[in-house]
Amino acid sequence: MESGPAGLGGAVFALFGAALLLWTGARTARRAPVALGVRPVPAAVLSTVFGVLFLLLGVWLLAGV
Repeated sequence: MESGPAGLGGAVFALFGAALLLWTGARTARRAPVALGVRPVPAAVLSTVFGVLFLLLGVWLLAGV
C-alpha cells in the first residue's frame, strides 16, 4: 500500500534533483548566474548541495519500493 506514494515521491525527488544539477551545471559552464540577484559562488554551491540531496533522497525512496 505504501509503495505507490513512495515510488511517486522518489521519482519526483530524483527528477527534481537531477534537473537542478543539470541547471546548475549548464549555468556555471556558461558563467551565467544561477539565480538573479545573488552572489554566484554561494548560489551555485547551495544549488549543487540541494540537487545532490534531492537526488539521493529520491534514490533512497525508490530503493525502498
